[in-house]
Amino acid sequence: MSSINITFVQTDGVEKKIVDAEPGESLMELAKANGVEGIVGDCGGGCACATCHVYVDPQWLDVVGLPDEIEAMTLDMVSDVHKSNSRLCCQIQVRPELDGLRVTVAPGE
Repeated sequence: MSSINITFVQTDGVEKKIVDAEPGESLMELAKANGVEGIVGDCGGGCACATCHVYVDPQWLDVVGLPDEIEAMTLDMVSDVHKSNSRLCCQIQVRPELDGLRVTVAPGE
């Protein structure tokens, strides 16, 4: 089985490329396990806090998909930095189709 590569661009511009992402884990779990700065995940992946807010690179939006209604309401808490490509990375599950995905960590509070 080939590895799944995901790149996180931290708010300081440093890129962290994770080359061994496992299908089924969330991007938030992946980011925390690999020390990606700015991904806090205070709610533990419950889609309740927006401390794992990322911007999905535009060319990946169709593959990643749109937030559901609950995620969209949670993203309203960060309306000052919300963009059309905003997602909570706790709600994005690693899967083979995401090999090469690139996301940028949104600015925190």
